[in-house]
Amino acid sequence: MKIGVIAIQGAVSEHIDALKRALKERGISAEVVTVKHKGVIPECSGIVIPGGESTTLCRLLAREGIAEEIKDAAGRGVPILGTCAGLIVLAKEGDEQVEKTSQELLGIMDTRVNRNAFGRQRDSFEAELEVEILDSPFTGVFIRAPGIVSCGPGVRVLSRLDDLIIAAEQGNVLALAFHPELTEDLRIHQYFLDKILKNA
Repeated sequence: MKIGVIAIQGAVSEHIDALKRALKERGISAEVVTVKHKGVIPECSGIVIPGGESTTLCRLLAREGIAEEIKDAAGRGVPILGTCAGLIVLAKEGDEQVEKTSQELLGIMDTRVNRNAFGRQRDSFEAELEVEILDSPFTGVFIRAPGIVSCGPGVRVLSRLDDLIIAAEQGNVLALAFHPELTEDLRIHQYFLDKILKNA
């Protein structure tokens, strides 16, 4: 089994480390691979789209031919986790900033996003979050974080903060405005592993 982490831009190593630790905790044998070019995604049982700069990320995904492979994988039910910029990339619609920069969103999740919902880099913060899939609060790390402003009927809202949706799930796709990989808490990565195992 292979889990692919998009590694063309953004916070990659922390997700790789968290996935490896989560796998070790469960005693599951799997390979965590970086995805920099097309041809890797079709072999993956799960895909992570990390944080970073969403405009650059969208452009590089399209240029490398990875965007179409991710859309195809999503259509086949492959579990996908998008964090921070990954949440933006997965969305169907963006705000004026997204439209102004002509970002090519993947359109996998029936959501509309506000790209800088929680301000700029200097406005980064942590918050204790109630997340529906977890049995106790999770410390969310928000760095120049986006938010979901609206979503379609097929989207399950998992958490809110300041009237914005910050965690949501649609079938095999999980999107978070915060960075679970920047904490020692592996519960969200474990939940993602469960989705992969159910789909295997």
